[in-house]
Amino acid sequence: QVQLVESGGGLVQAGGSLRLSCAASGRTFSTYNMGWFRQAPGKEREFAAAISSDDGNTYYADSVKGRFTISRDNAKNTVYLQMHSLKPEDTAVYYCAAARRLWGITDEHTKYLYWGQGTQVTVSS
Repeated sequence: QVQLVESGGGLVQAGGSLRLSCAASGRTFSTYNMGWFRQAPGKEREFAAAISSDDGNTYYADSVKGRFTISRDNAKNTVYLQMHSLKPEDTAVYYCAAARRLWGITDEHTKYLYWGQGTQVTVSS
């Protein structure tokens, strides 16, 4: 089992940057593909970015491509989401999640087994 804890959220002005971190417990972190999702009030949870377990392949939603970068440090059991050029519509609770490697890097939330508790990101206009 993997436990995930996000941090780094906060309030930022439009155009600003934030870096989210997700620390994972357990010795098997490097065997999981990792993803970031977000959920705004009154909206469904949506995919933002994903990264493979070992070869660094990444996948982004069109809405964040070119502005967000997902990365991971398997030695530190941590995955990151660097966010630049933030917009008010990026305001949401951001969740990290872990998926088994067999699914590949995916935007389907049902493929993710473990989820963090979320961290709030608020972008003011």
